[in-house]
Amino acid sequence: MSAASSQAEQLPGEGTRFERLLADLSARFVNLPPSQVDQEIEHGLRQIVETLEVDRSSLLEFSEDGTQLITTHQWAREGVPASRGRVVSEENPWYTGVLQRGEIVAYSTPADLPDEAALEKEFCARVGLRSNLTIPLNVSGRPLGALAIGSFRREREWPAELVPRLRLLGEVFANALVRRNQSVSLEQALAEVRALKARLEEENLYLRKEIAAVTRAGGGILGESAAIRKVLIQAEQVAPTDATVLLLGETGTGKELLARTIHVLSARRDRAMVNVNCAALPPTLIEAELFGRERGAYTGALARQTGRFEVADGSTIFLDEIGDLPVELQTKLLRVLEHGEFERLGSSRTTRVDVRVIAATNKDLTAMVREARFREDLYYRLNVFPISVPPLRARHEDIPLLVWAFVREFAQAQGKTVEQIPKRAMDALQRYSWPGNVRELRNILERAVILTSGPTLHVELPAPADLQTSTGMTLEAVERRHITAVLDEVRWRIRGEGGAAQRLGLKPSTLEFRMRKLGIKR
Repeated sequence: MSAASSQAEQLPGEGTRFERLLADLSARFVNLPPSQVDQEIEHGLRQIVETLEVDRSSLLEFSEDGTQLITTHQWAREGVPASRGRVVSEENPWYTGVLQRGEIVAYSTPADLPDEAALEKEFCARVGLRSNLTIPLNVSGRPLGALAIGSFRREREWPAELVPRLRLLGEVFANALVRRNQSVSLEQALAEVRALKARLEEENLYLRKEIAAVTRAGGGILGESAAIRKVLIQAEQVAPTDATVLLLGETGTGKELLARTIHVLSARRDRAMVNVNCAALPPTLIEAELFGRERGAYTGALARQTGRFEVADGSTIFLDEIGDLPVELQTKLLRVLEHGEFERLGSSRTTRVDVRVIAATNKDLTAMVREARFREDLYYRLNVFPISVPPLRARHEDIPLLVWAFVREFAQAQGKTVEQIPKRAMDALQRYSWPGNVRELRNILERAVILTSGPTLHVELPAPADLQTSTGMTLEAVERRHITAVLDEVRWRIRGEGGAAQRLGLKPSTLEFRMRKLGIKR
């Protein structure tokens, strides 16, 4: 075996080493102020050089009109020529054209370049560049720039498995550039909200007027707290990219609503987002549901079935409760995330799709990784851009906005007019710990509107015994207690108008599955 081939096999090192690099860079950029992005990009490029054992790593950006390609960020080993600020397109027209088309440039020696790349060969000879691999960066179908790594001291082979890994890094850097270039300002809107709310807030009651809430296009996410503003800013930053998003948070915090907001703000908005609840589907059926099946794939498979990933081709798929995905299916999901391909059950033909994945969970995936209940490589692949959705108890200042929004919705649906909410009732709502989060708030307010006969809303919160903070309980214990309380309230009727499923905002089949999983019996 040649030295170059041996080196190529060792280039990526241990897969976990690269995945940790990806996770580290992703975490660095998630909450980073735009003013610090350039500094962190330089640090990230240095990490790439050290991890992949190359000599130089560069980030290139296209000009606004897309005609010029400029080296904007770079890190190189001592003695290696630097080219920060160089207009690459002037000396490398063939190279620039390939990247504009969204194609990869890779060569182990300049002799590998085609005849039309004569200027590129001259450039390599002049600066001493012996091997190069460049991954294009695209945002919403538009060429944004490229991530390039080069070797000057010796020729390098580029193994096939390195390309998808660099694409993942490219997504991280592309998102960083979008973050830096985006100006997000909510202060004016928030000032208007505060001023209007102050005028409406009186000694004994909150009057029902037009309270302006900070809302994102098509998302319906309400709030003016620092916690929810942070989440909305992150959603706006990642939406234009195709990066995988992982939504973390307790049950009932609005993760699906946030996923829909990200989709609406993306370039894929013209196609419907496909939802999959991984916890609601039996393990025996979830593979066919996600990836489809051929007729006769197993007993009872009487017809061909199209999977959710095929339906979501060109759009977004939302995988809710991803922590409940069976381990045996996690490998297949990882392949779709990395290569966009899979086989239907009962078929040997590979199907390729272009799908943006948003996943959500209320579980501690890092603990599940340690316990070998969740694949480490899948976790790192999903964790490209994590967003933590705060529980309602962490954003009490948003409760008045949410209360009025829900009260208006339910009053209109029931043909009622609710004009005021006593201050003592609003204070009680803000003091409550809300173990069921926004979903529980919504259910309590729906019941309150049903029981209200006049213009003043009457709210009944759960008994004091149920109001104790559940900090010492596990998430499953809190969920079990909340579901049981709702079931007791409706006399264990699951389906139909006013049933437990409707009160909890779940499908009856989903509620029944959760009851079996949590061991809830009458």
